[in-house]
Amino acid sequence: MILAGDLSRAALRRQLRQARRNLPPLQQRRAARGLYRQLAQHPLFRRARHIALYLPNDGEIDPRPLLRAAQRRGKATYLPVLGPWPRTRMHFQRVRPGEALVRNRFRIEEPAIRRARQRKAWALDLILLPLVGFDAYGGRLGMGGGFYDRSLAYLQRRKKWHKPTLLGAAHECQRVDRLALASWDVRLGAVVTDLRWYG
Repeated sequence: MILAGDLSRAALRRQLRQARRNLPPLQQRRAARGLYRQLAQHPLFRRARHIALYLPNDGEIDPRPLLRAAQRRGKATYLPVLGPWPRTRMHFQRVRPGEALVRNRFRIEEPAIRRARQRKAWALDLILLPLVGFDAYGGRLGMGGGFYDRSLAYLQRRKKWHKPTLLGAAHECQRVDRLALASWDVRLGAVVTDLRWYG
């Protein structure tokens, strides 16, 4: 676990990104299988009908085994898609097995934009979020673009909500003692790694 107190957000982000990129391919594959084992039979995943996931980039833990499992079980699966530059909007768009993907401006694969297949965040049951760093209190440090925070900002105005469940996905090496959160940061319901749950 990394002690975050003495580091700026930028320095912490650099250190954590390097830690996850340094994981060798075999360890990455094992982590993906571990994440699958932690989640595939969990009630949150089993009950969810509309699930948003992500495609891994920059050493992120790989949720594709969960994506395939959800599709095999007949669940509706969604991936984030970015609006055209200079807009910074992110939407969740349904993706089907075998669908061709394109690379966005960050070189991350996503479905070709089709507005008719997009779903509002509040209409999803579960959103699995990538992250750079996390703590055991629901804190999430992202890549710095604010895409998820802006897409989920409406949750800050609610005292309670039942869905979507926000679940971070990470490697153990991305855990820090305590993150200093900004006012716009959206807290997670929990974080799951290949080894355990936090929160």
